[in-house]
Amino acid sequence: MTSVRVSCDRRTFLSKTFGGLAAASAVPALGRRARGAAPGEQDGPWKLRLSASTINFASLPVEQACAKIAELGFDAVDVWSAHAGCPHLDDVLERLGPQGLKKLLAEHNLKLYSFSVYRGGFRKYVELLGKSGGGVAVRGSAGPCPPEEMPTRMRRFLEALKPDLELAEEHDAYLAIENHGHALLDSLDSLKALTDMNRNPRLGIALAPYHVQGQKQSVEEAIKICGKQLFFFYAWQRSRGTGQLPGIGPTDCTPWIAALAEAGYKWYVNPFMHHEPKPDEMSPLLAKSADYLRQCYAKAVK
Repeated sequence: MTSVRVSCDRRTFLSKTFGGLAAASAVPALGRRARGAAPGEQDGPWKLRLSASTINFASLPVEQACAKIAELGFDAVDVWSAHAGCPHLDDVLERLGPQGLKKLLAEHNLKLYSFSVYRGGFRKYVELLGKSGGGVAVRGSAGPCPPEEMPTRMRRFLEALKPDLELAEEHDAYLAIENHGHALLDSLDSLKALTDMNRNPRLGIALAPYHVQGQKQSVEEAIKICGKQLFFFYAWQRSRGTGQLPGIGPTDCTPWIAALAEAGYKWYVNPFMHHEPKPDEMSPLLAKSADYLRQCYAKAVK
């Protein structure tokens, strides 16, 4: 487990190393849209907008999952591929197609926010994402590495993403890399490495506070580091069971919302948990979580 504190010498080393590599390893900007003008982003005074992930209703067909999410008052939806057996994204790909998905979301007045493609991969679903209106695709990074290898490994990771980012440009998609324990992107230093090296407006971060807290590091600092490269925010805390959800577990999420507002976060806030209960129990928990996040917003943004 990485310590919260990093020595001044190490921070200096990392800062100088990443700064020197940034120009050499940056992925070129692809330009059809400038950052800050992506579909689904907001302009003007910061407002809280909420999305929900279909995996939290994985036992239901995608139509019923979307109906539940809309009934609970969410603005947008994150459709999951087959992680933990979730059937939704593959069902959309094979049965509904882009027009069917657009029709389904229109029926429930939901926006398409994202596809979570941890299983199946970005390339399998990027054309569907583009034809469905575009949005964010969320995926993991790579295997862990020692701190001294971080600059080289992160540069290689970004280089390997170039073909995917070309597809993202072609299909009006955005790629968000999630931080995770025991992964390349797992700590504040690694978030800093990615954001310093990245120059592509279609590449950003999906921030999971659950894993930041697992490193005993500051979620607010992680948000600040990500800045405008934050494309997805899991409102997800380090706790057991349904305590992972905001307003159910112990974390005061008001500072998270304040940090998102300060950073000018332009996408949705997505309350989240793994190992979800049955739908009849999940629904009131998500409703309570959404109400709690709105209360945090009222306190944080005046």
